[in-house]
Amino acid sequence: MNKVLITPKSFQKFREKPIKMLQEKGYEVIENQTGRTLTEDELIEYGKSGVVGVIVGVDPLPASVLTNCDQLKAISKYGVGTDNIDLGKADELGIQVSKAMGTNNISVAELAVGLMFESARKLSQSVQAVKNFGWGRTIGSELTGKKVALIGGGQIGKEVAKRCRGLQMEVSIYDPYFNDDSFLIEFGVSRSESLDDLLADADFVSLHLPVTDDTKHIMNAKTLSQMKETAILINTARGELVDEKALLSALQNGEIAVAAQDVYSQEPPEQGDSLVSLPNFILTPHIGAFTNEAVERMAIVSTENLITMLQGNE
Repeated sequence: MNKVLITPKSFQKFREKPIKMLQEKGYEVIENQTGRTLTEDELIEYGKSGVVGVIVGVDPLPASVLTNCDQLKAISKYGVGTDNIDLGKADELGIQVSKAMGTNNISVAELAVGLMFESARKLSQSVQAVKNFGWGRTIGSELTGKKVALIGGGQIGKEVAKRCRGLQMEVSIYDPYFNDDSFLIEFGVSRSESLDDLLADADFVSLHLPVTDDTKHIMNAKTLSQMKETAILINTARGELVDEKALLSALQNGEIAVAAQDVYSQEPPEQGDSLVSLPNFILTPHIGAFTNEAVERMAIVSTENLITMLQGNE
């Protein structure tokens, strides 16, 4: 019997229906029972046991793993980011790859806006003050009327734009590949051709793009210095989009006011990490897609995608 490996930890919450779907198609299901992300060596061992398909989360699938999984025919991403998969090697080996498009864009967008509120109103700080039986108040800022620069105008970027417009914020998108003028007109969003100009004018800069050779460290010493001293950086996309050494310096030196992220270059960060320790740096543990609704959608869609690819190969 052909085997399918399921690696995402959160898949367990809504496992019943997708596993039944796979079993009805005749696949033996192997689940990640470790409670953590699998290592490359562990993935290779699974691959050697006759796995033909993988539903993968953030577990690493570089060339070394794919080469050793000699029966692997299809990889279904549990989400949309594929930077943990060597797509070139997969193509070379004839391994199909799909993404669970449209499953987590709302959840991630809502978190991005939530981080804007957190950064502007210092909610956690106020809550903790009362938990400590104090009543000290920290003054915040309104979101209404503020300018938001969205770097990346894909599905998530668009959802953020819609919510920010609902809050009466001014929204502009920087994305060289954006071609949906009807969206701009419908929601009153502008498009900027110049990243430099957009950064200089924004109160919030929110990242919504994949990591590529062109986008890695798109927020670096130069681009961070172009932001206003009162500006806030939001990153719910990928940690590698931000040069963390440059961000540490920018926050320490008051070049920008706050950075709030749901992603980091190393997850979890090391104990005592200098950036994480800063009071004006906020980091959540990669919870953008971690809602009941998104997890259920990702489980079902990633399973449907895997079955489609595997059935097409038979």
